[in-house]
This record gives sequence, C-alpha cells and structure tokens, in this order.
Amino acid sequence: MARKWWTLLATCVAMFMLLLDITIVNVALPDIQRELDASFSDLQWVIDAYALTLAALLLTAGSLGDRLGRRRVFAIGFGIFTIASLLCGLATDPTMLNVFRAVQGIGAAGMLATTLALIAQEFHGPERATAFGIWGATIGGAVAIGPLVGGALTDALGWEWIFFVNVPIGIAAIALTMRKLAESRAPDPEPVDWPGVATFSVSLFLLVFALVRGNAEGWSSFQITGSLVGAAVLMLGFVAIELRSRHPMLELSLFRKPAFVGVSLVSFALHAGMFAMFLYITIYIQSVLGYSPLEAGVRFLPITLLSFFVAPIAGRLLNKVPARVFFGLGLGLTGLGLLLMRGVSVDSEWTALLAGFLVAGVGIGMTNPAIGSTAVGVVGPAKAGMASGINNTFRQVGIATGIAALGAIFQSGIESRLPASAPSGAAEGIASAGPGVAEQGGPQAVQSATDAFVGAFNEILLIGGIVALVGAALGLLVTRKSDLVVQGAPEEAFAEEPTREPAAA
Repeated sequence: MARKWWTLLATCVAMFMLLLDITIVNVALPDIQRELDASFSDLQWVIDAYALTLAALLLTAGSLGDRLGRRRVFAIGFGIFTIASLLCGLATDPTMLNVFRAVQGIGAAGMLATTLALIAQEFHGPERATAFGIWGATIGGAVAIGPLVGGALTDALGWEWIFFVNVPIGIAAIALTMRKLAESRAPDPEPVDWPGVATFSVSLFLLVFALVRGNAEGWSSFQITGSLVGAAVLMLGFVAIELRSRHPMLELSLFRKPAFVGVSLVSFALHAGMFAMFLYITIYIQSVLGYSPLEAGVRFLPITLLSFFVAPIAGRLLNKVPARVFFGLGLGLTGLGLLLMRGVSVDSEWTALLAGFLVAGVGIGMTNPAIGSTAVGVVGPAKAGMASGINNTFRQVGIATGIAALGAIFQSGIESRLPASAPSGAAEGIASAGPGVAEQGGPQAVQSATDAFVGAFNEILLIGGIVALVGAALGLLVTRKSDLVVQGAPEEAFAEEPTREPAAA
C-alpha cells in the first residue's frame, strides 16, 4: 500500500481515538462514580480536564509541528495519549483519574493539531478531496458511535476498558507512524514563538475553563469572572505579541482572508450547534426514554452511518463544487435536522428523532470534508500545521461554548417549568442526570421533572438549529475560492526538507 494511504490510516485512527475519548466516557460515569466513590464535581472534571488541555494546546502543537516536524509531534502526542490512557484505567481515586485525563488531552492536542497537515502533505488534486472525505467521515463516526462503544465496553468489561482499549491500538499506530509516515516541516523552520505559546495557551485554558465550569460554579463567581477577565487580557497580550513578532505562531493576517474566517465560523457553528447537542440528546435517550448506554448507541447509528457514507462522496465532489456550497448546504441541513428533532413530547418514542437524525447525518457528512480541505487550503505547506491547529481550536471552543451555553439555557428552562414546590437545586440535577433524580419525591415529582426536561430539551434543539443555520449562511456568504492557495507538487512544496522519506524502524 502506498505511503499516502498509510498516512491517512494513521491520522484517521488518531482522530477516531481522541474524539471517541470525548464521548465514550459519558456512559461510564455512573460506574466510575460508584467504584471510585467520586463526587458530582469529580465526574465533571473527568470530562473537563481532557477538554481543557486539548483545546488550550492545539494551536501550540500545530505551530510546533511546522517547526519541529509534524510526524514527530504526531508520534509524541500519540505516545503521551497512550501512556495516559493506561494510567487512567489504573486510577484508584478520582484525583488520579482526572490528572491523567488532563495528560491525555495534552497528547490528543499533538495528534489532532497535525492530522490535517499530514494528510495535506501526501494528497494532491482529486485524491486530496477524497482523503478529506474519509477524514470527515471518521469525525462523524467517532462522535456518534462513542456511546455505543462505551456502553459495550462498560457493560462487558468495566469502565477501565474504555481507557485500556487505547493502549494496543496506540502502540500499533505509533509503530505504523514511525515506519510508514514521512517527516515534514516548514522548509525554513522559524524559531519557536515562546511568548506567543505562553499567552495563547494560558488564555485559551482560562476561557475554556470558564465555559465548561461556568454553570457549575456560577457565572458571577470570582473564579469564573476572574478566568474570563484573565483570558481576555492574555488574548490581547497575545495579539500584541504576534503583531510585533518576527516569527509569530499565528499569522493574524490570515483573518483578512474571508475563506479563513468562513471556515473558522463554520467549524465553530457545527460544533457549538450540533456536536454539543449530542450530550443532551444522549441524556434524553437514556434518562427519559430509558435506554441503556448500548441501546442508546444503536439508536445513533442512522446519523453515524449517513455521515460516514456521505463524507467520502462529498470529498470527491470538492474538486467540482466550491467549498462554500458545502458549508451552506451541509450546515444548513444540519440545522434543519436539529429543528426536525424538535417537538418531542413526554410520550414520544426515539423514532421522533429519526427524521432529524437522517437529515443531520447527511449535513455533517457534507460539511466536515469541506472544513478540512479549506482549513489547510488557505495557507502554503509551510503553515499547514498552524492552520490545522487553529481550525481544530475553533472546533473545541465551539463544543465547549455550545455545551456551556446550551446547558445554562437548558437548566434555566427546566427551572422555569418546575412547580414552585420543587426543592432547591432540582433543575441542576435533572439537567445533568435526567428526570429520574426526582423519584424520591414520588410519581408526581418524576412526571413534573419529565415535563420540564422535555420542554427545555425542545428549546435548546431550536437554539442549536438556529446556530447551525446562521453558520451556514455566513459560510456560504463569506468563503471565497480565490483565497485558497494552489498547492504545489510534494517535491516542490518540501524541496528543502531533508527527511522526506520515512525513517527506518
């Protein structure tokens, strides 16, 4: 098999694993809570610790890949992720688990930030579009199939195996990377922009921390407001540093390109509108409809399979149809799918979501390949890692923002629908664990909680749909094909790269 296909295989395995670890953990939380005697706050950190370090270090990892070698950063990230996965499975208390979840996120950043650049260096012309189509299918499949895989592993082997399963796959993927993938970096690597690395990473860490913890800690608390203010100050400092730096980690002039702005907005809207909703749809299917984690995962298959099969087709069409058409149509269908899911009642079956699943599955499959192609298409090969890193940063910030904003609206909607006699804090419990938490109050309390949950669920489906539709309109209007860089042949693009061929094992 040609080297480029080995590269696509390795990067898709990496994408699948690191995105799976965002969704797969949700279904194992009850078992983790019981076996590790974890508090509700501990469980939140199982999710948040991974998201924080992953989002904060994406641009840094992408820029380091351009300078130090993309295969090197990818392999190091894979190694950190694999070792941390083993240690997560061996955790004996919540603190140990959450520390190694944060380390997992560090490794995942190195993997995620370099995938697009590694694909772009190997694929050119029509084959590049096909490769991005397969890459896009992997994203949709990983996010939607997470509950299915997590449920199966937890039910059969225990929660530890949602982490242990990464170890043999990771070892094999690292060996594949070192034997089959070519090294690449900028032809004339620039010095590392350490002031930019520090200010951007800490700023994004504080921002994502505030977003993921705002609902739990209170948006007016000193912890959250201080984090938001600190994030803003450091981001202003980062901009000032980049404007003056001779070797910036992020070329701010890219934001003058409408196509770069367009793909960033589409990435943010897709993940804030659709991918953030997966959490609340999962809670609805399990807690209101009463399906087990495995049964819930099976019911996600329509959206998973459609996005998986549509993405390669959309990728092949990218050479004939402008990316902005896929942004407008694909993200528009995703928004329409969310609106079609809206309208469920307390008596609805899961099939009430089916039409929306089908439409959204097509939309996700159409949008992801265009995002990947455009993200690295607006820069030359030397900056592909930086472009990949910033695009994936918008993805992760979109998910964090979407979950935080939808969660606040969801909780508020439940609270406004509960009777005045409901105990304090009931809305928070119902929002995070479903109406079943009200069972101690008797059948009437459970019914009231279910009514409130379903009403608020319909509300955030509407908001998620609107976010996706607005993103579709902006992507269609803003993105211009003239902003894309015409990629040269591999030997031209990397003429000064001394380690173009894969190293011996």
